[in-house]
Amino acid sequence: MRCHLTTETRNEVVLRVVPRLSDINSNGHIFGGWVLSQMDIAGGIVAVRIAKGPVATVAIESMKFISPILLGDIVSVYAHAERRGRTSIAIRVDVVATRGSDEQQVDLTSGVFTFVALDENYRPRPLP
Repeated sequence: MRCHLTTETRNEVVLRVVPRLSDINSNGHIFGGWVLSQMDIAGGIVAVRIAKGPVATVAIESMKFISPILLGDIVSVYAHAERRGRTSIAIRVDVVATRGSDEQQVDLTSGVFTFVALDENYRPRPLP
């Protein structure tokens, strides 16, 4: 499975991070939970912009790890709205590494995160 964003559509990086030594799992790769958290943060940034207010993550669909993340990778997280409902927004999140001195682009993982817009009582509210 490849990420859904092509080089031409990668026009806005929502988040760019470099994993640290403390993020390595027992296999010597970056812990999957670390990248999942980065994806949720990036998806939430896009969802808040669309909802014009607070949101909560309610589901993660079709998450697949394509390649391991290595120490030294520069991790770029791309996100865009894939579909919207009355109170919810599905955000496609793709993660790509820039690796090595030749700055090779490596697809890492992809998934769809669903967020619900929240009112002041933390209940679902209609999107603007």
